[in-house]
Amino acid sequence: MNAKRIAGIVALLFPAILAAQQPAAAPVPSANPVTDATKGMSMRYGKFLTQAAEEVPVDKLGYKPTPAQLSFGDVWAHLVEANFGICGAIAGTPATDVPKVKGTDSKDALVNALKASFTYCDGVLAKTTDGNLAAIVDLGFMKASRAQAMMIYVGDLMDHYSQVAIYMRINGMTPPSAKKKPM
Repeated sequence: MNAKRIAGIVALLFPAILAAQQPAAAPVPSANPVTDATKGMSMRYGKFLTQAAEEVPVDKLGYKPTPAQLSFGDVWAHLVEANFGICGAIAGTPATDVPKVKGTDSKDALVNALKASFTYCDGVLAKTTDGNLAAIVDLGFMKASRAQAMMIYVGDLMDHYSQVAIYMRINGMTPPSAKKKPM
């Protein structure tokens, strides 16, 4: 390739290279940084867990790497129960109309119940502000501040997404968070 051609390519690419070097816009300060961060993490992991539940084939719902571990289906059923329970505590009122699912239920039942649990939690978190994080809530197994309950909720999502991602990889699937994003 000759020098003129290289110079032309560089001239065309320079603005894009320069733009890529610019720092991202500064984040906008929030009046509720803790609850906003929790909402964001809940949405992120809720999306990944729901996508994984939709992608795992029906014949893999009973898969678990060892007998002591939860199966895919058991993880979805656990998350439904935990999401409604923890988010009910965050709300200060136990959740009603909680779908009762088991890990051996149909894929549709598990996916629909999982989606319902995230919709419920999204609604609870939308009403939560940093101003009410110190309130004590009853998680059933312990009393905790609303802030701690929110951290337990997000920690549970991250823990189980990690578990599901590993199960997917063992089974030759790519977890949702590892898929290439369209340009």
